[in-house]
Amino acid sequence: MKISVIIPTLNEADNLRQLIPHLLQYGGHHLSEIIVVDGNSTDITMTLARELGAIALESPQRGRAKQMNFGASKARGDLLYFVHADTRPPATFAKDIITAIAEGYSIGSFRFKFNPNKGLLKINAFFTRFDRLISRGGDQTLFVSKMAFEELKGFDEQYRIMEDYEFIIRARKTLSFKIIPKAVIVSARKYEKNNYFRVNIANGIVYSMFLMGASQNSMINTYNWLLNISRYGK
Repeated sequence: MKISVIIPTLNEADNLRQLIPHLLQYGGHHLSEIIVVDGNSTDITMTLARELGAIALESPQRGRAKQMNFGASKARGDLLYFVHADTRPPATFAKDIITAIAEGYSIGSFRFKFNPNKGLLKINAFFTRFDRLISRGGDQTLFVSKMAFEELKGFDEQYRIMEDYEFIIRARKTLSFKIIPKAVIVSARKYEKNNYFRVNIANGIVYSMFLMGASQNSMINTYNWLLNISRYGK
């Protein structure tokens, strides 16, 4: 079995300088390819991705769900591994994923911890060991067999936020989900730009809105307003 790593990007050149060599070093013979799917970056993301050995594709439409689906449609591997540009999977990620699939799991994720992993951020990291939807999300990376992904018809492209949660909910109706007991390293940049309590309040409010069926626009506007950012494109 071979793994296709899919990385949705928007101005992530600095993070790719570290992530792509990390994936190439530790993916070994299990790695089919690294596919960077860009949403019209204004930095050197695309050029750098190619220089570092990845396949760089310009997505026809911006948006993480759309970019990840586009990358998956071009993937040659048996397994798809969706990774955010500011994360670092464990050195054993490829072997861990192959083992989980061999054990009968078609989908899963890792735990995570922050970089730097200090203070109250350790609390968030601790809860990713529990099998609860609120503790999941794209930051932990997500692996799924290509066959299962295609049967599920991929990410719902109507979602510009919470697309990973929506996909996991659908997947778990028919598939066994594996939480690998190792940690992905996640950037703490969002917490550093805001603060711990502000980010967690924003996450909690938007998560509750998602469960109550709020519209994408209302969730995006609420999140951006609470954190004073403009994160999600149309």
